[in-house]
Amino acid sequence: MDTNIDVLDEINKGCSMGLEAVDMIMKKTNENEYLDLLSDFHDDYVKLSDKIRVLYHDYTDSDIHEVNTAEKMMAWYGIMKDTMLDDSISKLSELLINGTVMGIIEGRKILNHKKMDKKVHNLCEEFVNMQEKYVEKLKKYL
Repeated sequence: MDTNIDVLDEINKGCSMGLEAVDMIMKKTNENEYLDLLSDFHDDYVKLSDKIRVLYHDYTDSDIHEVNTAEKMMAWYGIMKDTMLDDSISKLSELLINGTVMGIIEGRKILNHKKMDKKVHNLCEEFVNMQEKYVEKLKKYL
Protein backbone atom coordinates (compact mmCIF):
# COMPACT_ATOMS: atom_id res chain seq x y z
CA MET A 1 0.00 0.00 0.00
CA ASP A 2 1.06 3.58 -0.61
CA THR A 3 3.03 5.08 2.30
CA ASN A 4 1.13 8.35 1.95
CA ILE A 5 -2.17 6.53 2.50
CA ASP A 6 -0.71 4.66 5.48
CA VAL A 7 0.47 7.92 7.05
CA LEU A 8 -2.87 9.65 6.47
CA ASP A 9 -4.70 6.66 7.95
CA GLU A 10 -2.46 6.75 11.01
CA ILE A 11 -2.89 10.46 11.70
CA ASN A 12 -6.61 10.14 11.03
CA LYS A 13 -6.71 7.40 13.67
CA GLY A 14 -4.91 9.73 16.07
CA CYS A 15 -7.40 12.52 15.37
CA SER A 16 -10.38 10.18 15.73
CA MET A 17 -9.19 8.76 19.02
CA GLY A 18 -8.30 12.25 20.25
CA LEU A 19 -11.78 13.51 19.38
CA GLU A 20 -13.36 10.59 21.22
CA ALA A 21 -11.25 11.23 24.31
CA VAL A 22 -11.86 14.98 24.34
CA ASP A 23 -15.60 14.45 23.92
CA MET A 24 -15.66 11.99 26.83
CA ILE A 25 -13.59 14.26 29.06
CA MET A 26 -15.82 17.27 28.26
CA LYS A 27 -18.77 15.35 29.72
CA LYS A 28 -16.92 14.90 33.00
CA THR A 29 -16.36 18.55 33.88
CA ASN A 30 -18.23 21.81 34.05
CA GLU A 31 -15.32 24.18 34.67
CA ASN A 32 -15.64 26.87 31.99
CA GLU A 33 -11.98 27.70 31.36
CA TYR A 34 -11.13 24.02 31.05
CA LEU A 35 -14.11 23.39 28.77
CA ASP A 36 -12.96 26.27 26.55
CA LEU A 37 -9.55 24.62 26.18
CA LEU A 38 -11.13 21.26 25.40
CA SER A 39 -13.46 22.89 22.89
CA ASP A 40 -10.46 24.44 21.11
CA PHE A 41 -8.69 21.07 21.14
CA HIS A 42 -11.83 19.43 19.70
CA ASP A 43 -12.15 22.07 16.96
CA ASP A 44 -8.49 21.69 15.97
CA TYR A 45 -8.93 17.92 15.69
CA VAL A 46 -11.98 18.43 13.46
CA LYS A 47 -10.11 20.89 11.21
CA LEU A 48 -7.17 18.54 10.90
CA SER A 49 -9.47 15.58 10.20
CA ASP A 50 -11.06 17.57 7.38
CA LYS A 51 -7.64 18.32 5.88
CA ILE A 52 -6.71 14.63 6.09
CA ARG A 53 -9.89 13.60 4.28
CA VAL A 54 -9.31 16.11 1.47
CA LEU A 55 -5.68 15.10 1.01
CA TYR A 56 -6.55 11.40 1.20
CA HIS A 57 -8.42 11.63 -2.09
CA ASP A 58 -5.25 12.86 -3.82
CA TYR A 59 -3.91 9.32 -3.35
CA THR A 60 -6.93 7.04 -3.68
CA ASP A 61 -10.61 6.95 -4.55
CA SER A 62 -11.27 4.78 -1.51
CA ASP A 63 -12.75 6.11 1.69
CA ILE A 64 -10.43 6.80 4.57
CA HIS A 65 -10.09 3.97 7.08
CA GLU A 66 -12.11 4.69 10.19
CA VAL A 67 -11.28 3.68 13.76
CA ASN A 68 -13.26 0.59 14.63
CA THR A 69 -15.88 0.51 17.36
CA ALA A 70 -13.86 -1.84 19.55
CA GLU A 71 -10.98 0.65 19.78
CA LYS A 72 -13.39 3.45 20.63
CA MET A 73 -15.06 1.30 23.30
CA MET A 74 -11.69 0.44 24.84
CA ALA A 75 -10.86 4.16 25.07
CA TRP A 76 -14.26 4.88 26.63
CA TYR A 77 -13.83 2.03 29.12
CA GLY A 78 -10.33 3.21 30.03
CA ILE A 79 -11.48 6.75 30.73
CA MET A 80 -14.50 5.57 32.74
CA LYS A 81 -12.35 3.18 34.79
CA ASP A 82 -9.59 5.71 35.39
CA THR A 83 -12.01 8.42 36.53
CA MET A 84 -14.26 6.28 38.69
CA LEU A 85 -12.61 7.39 41.93
CA ASP A 86 -11.02 10.62 40.73
CA ASP A 87 -12.59 12.81 38.10
CA SER A 88 -10.73 15.96 39.06
CA ILE A 89 -9.47 18.26 36.32
CA SER A 90 -5.97 17.15 37.26
CA LYS A 91 -6.83 13.50 36.58
CA LEU A 92 -8.71 14.34 33.38
CA SER A 93 -5.72 16.36 32.17
CA GLU A 94 -3.37 13.51 33.02
CA LEU A 95 -5.43 11.11 30.91
CA LEU A 96 -5.55 13.52 27.98
CA ILE A 97 -1.83 14.20 28.20
CA ASN A 98 -1.05 10.47 28.25
CA GLY A 99 -3.19 9.82 25.19
CA THR A 100 -1.89 12.86 23.36
CA VAL A 101 1.72 11.89 24.02
CA MET A 102 1.02 8.52 22.39
CA GLY A 103 -0.11 10.43 19.30
CA ILE A 104 3.00 12.61 19.40
CA ILE A 105 5.23 9.53 19.61
CA GLU A 106 3.52 7.86 16.65
CA GLY A 107 3.66 11.07 14.65
CA ARG A 108 7.36 11.60 15.38
CA LYS A 109 8.13 7.98 14.41
CA ILE A 110 6.34 8.53 11.11
CA LEU A 111 8.21 11.79 10.47
CA ASN A 112 11.56 10.21 11.34
CA HIS A 113 11.21 6.91 9.49
CA LYS A 114 8.79 7.14 6.58
CA LYS A 115 9.26 8.68 3.17
CA MET A 116 6.17 10.60 2.11
CA ASP A 117 5.09 13.44 -0.12
CA LYS A 118 5.70 16.96 1.17
CA LYS A 119 1.96 17.68 1.66
CA VAL A 120 1.53 14.53 3.76
CA HIS A 121 4.70 15.32 5.70
CA ASN A 122 3.44 18.84 6.44
CA LEU A 123 0.08 17.51 7.63
CA CYS A 124 1.80 15.00 9.91
CA GLU A 125 3.95 17.81 11.32
CA GLU A 126 0.82 19.88 11.89
CA PHE A 127 -0.73 16.92 13.76
CA VAL A 128 2.31 16.56 16.02
CA ASN A 129 2.71 20.30 16.61
CA MET A 130 -0.97 20.68 17.49
CA GLN A 131 -0.75 17.89 20.03
CA GLU A 132 2.46 19.26 21.54
CA LYS A 133 0.74 22.65 21.93
CA TYR A 134 -2.17 21.09 23.84
CA VAL A 135 0.10 19.03 26.09
CA GLU A 136 1.74 22.30 27.13
CA LYS A 137 -1.66 23.91 27.76
CA LEU A 138 -2.94 20.90 29.73
CA LYS A 139 0.10 20.83 32.03
CA LYS A 140 -1.20 23.77 34.04
CA TYR A 141 -4.21 21.66 35.08
CA LEU A 142 -2.16 18.80 36.56
